[in-house]
Amino acid sequence: MTMDTLKVNIIKKAWEDEDFKARLLADPRSALEQDFGHSIPEGIELQVMAVTPTKYALIIPPKPEELDGLTATGLQPQMATWN
Repeated sequence: MTMDTLKVNIIKKAWEDEDFKARLLADPRSALEQDFGHSIPEGIELQVMAVTPTKYALIIPPKPEELDGLTATGLQPQMATWN
């Protein structure tokens, strides 16, 4: 499963299952492991936020040189290696 497919599946489940959505917002690591069998690697912090018609999110990506440094540590910035 690709990362994009996983994201779509997580969003779809959150839309359809209010309990999952609440758990995902409160404790993303636990919710994703319990419902999708995916564990987030140590060193990766995941924040989940529910966007509404009046609440928006602006994501500022890291600078390219910051990604180079992160890759050198062995961490995957986009979590593409979830188990």
